[in-house]
Amino acid sequence: MDIEKFKSEKFNADEYVKNLVKEMVAGSELSEFRKQLTTQKEGVSSLLKKKVFENYSQFIETAREISHLESEMYQLSHLLVDQRNLIEQIKEETTLLDDQKNIIVETESGDKDTEQDQNKKALAIIKEALIGYNKNIEDKIFLHEGSLIELDPNDYRPICRSHLFLFNDILIIAKIKHDKKLEFMNEYETKKLAVVNIKELTGVKNAINIITSEGNRIFQTINAAARTEWIEKFEATLKFNQASSAPTKSKKGPAPQPPILQKQRSSIETQSICSDVTLSPTASIMTENLALEWLITAPEEIQAEIAQRHFEDSLLLIQKCDDYIQRNPGFYNVNEVQEKIRNLKSILSSVLLHELSIAECRDLQSVLRSSRRLLKLLVEMGKSREASTILLKVCTTAIRTSQRQARRNNLPVSVSELFFCDLAQVASEFLRAFQTQAACTSALTVWSNDELQYFIQQLIKHYLTKGTSLETVAKVVESVREPCSQLNKIGLDLSYYMEGLLRVPLEQLIEESRCRLIENVNRIEEIWQPYNLVSKSNLRILLKEMNGIGLDFSEHVTGDTFINLSQSTVNFCRHFLKTTESCAIIGRNNILKPDCEKLLRDLFVMQHNVKPGSHQNVDLNFVTKNKVYLVDVLLSTAITKFEQISQHKSTLLIELQTQLKAPKPKPRNVYKVDL
Repeated sequence: MDIEKFKSEKFNADEYVKNLVKEMVAGSELSEFRKQLTTQKEGVSSLLKKKVFENYSQFIETAREISHLESEMYQLSHLLVDQRNLIEQIKEETTLLDDQKNIIVETESGDKDTEQDQNKKALAIIKEALIGYNKNIEDKIFLHEGSLIELDPNDYRPICRSHLFLFNDILIIAKIKHDKKLEFMNEYETKKLAVVNIKELTGVKNAINIITSEGNRIFQTINAAARTEWIEKFEATLKFNQASSAPTKSKKGPAPQPPILQKQRSSIETQSICSDVTLSPTASIMTENLALEWLITAPEEIQAEIAQRHFEDSLLLIQKCDDYIQRNPGFYNVNEVQEKIRNLKSILSSVLLHELSIAECRDLQSVLRSSRRLLKLLVEMGKSREASTILLKVCTTAIRTSQRQARRNNLPVSVSELFFCDLAQVASEFLRAFQTQAACTSALTVWSNDELQYFIQQLIKHYLTKGTSLETVAKVVESVREPCSQLNKIGLDLSYYMEGLLRVPLEQLIEESRCRLIENVNRIEEIWQPYNLVSKSNLRILLKEMNGIGLDFSEHVTGDTFINLSQSTVNFCRHFLKTTESCAIIGRNNILKPDCEKLLRDLFVMQHNVKPGSHQNVDLNFVTKNKVYLVDVLLSTAITKFEQISQHKSTLLIELQTQLKAPKPKPRNVYKVDL
């Protein structure tokens, strides 16, 4: 077979088939050729799949390498730009130092004029450099600028190169285009910003998180010093805004100086500070009582730990700060530090409670497993009540969701086992987390009662409806009683409350079953003849079945296939013992036991009172034999079975047996004659 024909552009399938049919003599040759084509097709298909897979793998690998190269190019470009800016800044500072050697001896008004001129020049340069920015910035005070790499907040991959301009009241973010021009992107008010120092990220260093009204924006600086400088500039801006907005105590008081002016006047202020220290007797004391450096930076570290979900570390740092403040309450600005720590503690508790509440969409095992860490931290922070309330609410959602899924299978036993197993898991986990909190334990009890009430309502709605057979009712009751009693092992006793919830619907179902069973007995027409099983195999099956429920019919077998009892008597024996077993299961509760015994008594009396009709010609001895068997054998077996299963004495059935038994003849003495 020539494959090259199929590759030709002039290949015509119809002509090829016609020529092929002319050449082939028999159908076997066509079949053989068809097999060859199929084999060749499969080979070409597998080869094509292999080639496609190889090309796709190579494409993915190439894309990954391109991504890495792009990231490295971004970083390299960023480094080059920062190096250039650094060199220019050094040159400017050198020139500025040469020009300002005699600036200290100038007057204060002259200083202000020079500063304002420099600020105006900087604003003019910025306005010209920004493309797409049309607002007025002449009344602003320029503080800081620099190029940074903006990162994706989700996977921390570089997005673009940005240039930031920080003023006294606004922050302008511009994008660095390919032609090195600056394109305006966003403007934010500095009083509505928050800057978080991000210490560690996966593969990213020297990053800061600027929290805006639109969300988080993460920027990477060239080194740690640049990151620290940006954070200091933002803090200086915040303090300047607070000082500007605060009411002054005196009309003649000095106006707040912007950070740039304070920096340039540092040499002048040094002399005044030194003179103040020599004149003030408390200055040395204030200097000695300043807070430690780690305590001052602790709020920023706590914010970073919370942002990175290191909740344990943040709580340890908060506790460390509280302990230090309690031991050393006299240092300078203690109230400010204490207020910051208190606010961060409140933020941490809110974050933990939110983390605990967002687990509603998960299954119960996942909820309990993920909540252990959060509960431990919340208990340490004194938020036990709030944590227990949210945990129980989340568990309610998880349990009811699993119950709805289980009810779709329509298996009451599995539904009950699942509910009480979930309830036991929640109780065990709850007691483990709040074992020292008595108020939380009472909340667990109330919650358990509410969940049990909802579960019983759904159980009655789906499985204990009107017309449910007594056998099904017994299975449902048994499926909830046994696992409910197992909760006593963990100190949760709900059996009494559950029996109270089931009492009314079970009483109604028992009464309904009693009327239905009695009506069924009345419908049966008794033939009053020995029961013919037709075959020996049927007889053996019946004897085996009766032995299984506690009755031995072997002594009543006559002939090969007959039982010397009527068919209705045999069927009633089978049905009555099954009903006795169901009633005994339901009657384990003392309140329901009289109703169950009443059902059995009325049903037995109805069968016992069945009499042959006036038109029937029957053997009265046979009728008597059936009635005697019901009283002596069936009723005795039913009483024994009822007492074994219900673990209570059967009062009504014993009284019934006493009433229906034939009186024993008075014993006579053959040696004594009554005259």
